[in-house]
Amino acid sequence: MRIDIITLFPGMLTGFLQESIIGRAIESGKVALGVHDLRAYSEDFKHRVVDDRPFGGGPGMLLKPEPLSAAIEALRKPGSKVIYLCPDGEVLKTPRVQSLALEDHLILISGHYEGIDQRIRDEYVDIELSIGDYVLTNGTLPAAVLVDALSRQIPGVLGEEKSLTYDSFRNSLLSFPQYTRPVEFRGKGVPSVLLSGNHGAIEAWRLEEQRKKTAQRRPDLL
Repeated sequence: MRIDIITLFPGMLTGFLQESIIGRAIESGKVALGVHDLRAYSEDFKHRVVDDRPFGGGPGMLLKPEPLSAAIEALRKPGSKVIYLCPDGEVLKTPRVQSLALEDHLILISGHYEGIDQRIRDEYVDIELSIGDYVLTNGTLPAAVLVDALSRQIPGVLGEEKSLTYDSFRNSLLSFPQYTRPVEFRGKGVPSVLLSGNHGAIEAWRLEEQRKKTAQRRPDLL
């Protein structure tokens, strides 16, 4: 899979792309990732302006259509999917992540200010995604969140593939409680079923705990 990110703040992604699972996925070639500074596509070669005031007035600025159009057209190829990260997009959930992980090429647009010109959304954007019902200063961090979620779905990226099986939201259930050594910590022990060696009983206990937690915290998932 290849992912290209268009952003005004490429430096925000530097550490993220070098560390942990994402860094190893890129180094191994399982994920190819490009970060592109939107200002490089500005028609204003002196000041590299990429924003302007919205028609009709308003408190903020909008990203202009020309630089975004140039960036998308430079990166897009047959079969590419263009995704705009924005607060009013579809809320990102596991099924969407799983379907996007099957794509060959994604172009992520990181918004800023009050957003982007609607004509770019109409002309180029295939999917609009939000990572939650709140507003951030720009879309670079949401783009990083999407890259992280996608990378975990690509075969060979996770060291332990079974990790996907136990992820929260898998089968619309939250994760179960987990314990490690020592067996007793500050007077609190580990549920005896986890020490039993009975894998069937352990799986049944985990599933029941998932259902209980989901019913209590996220009944909407059920």
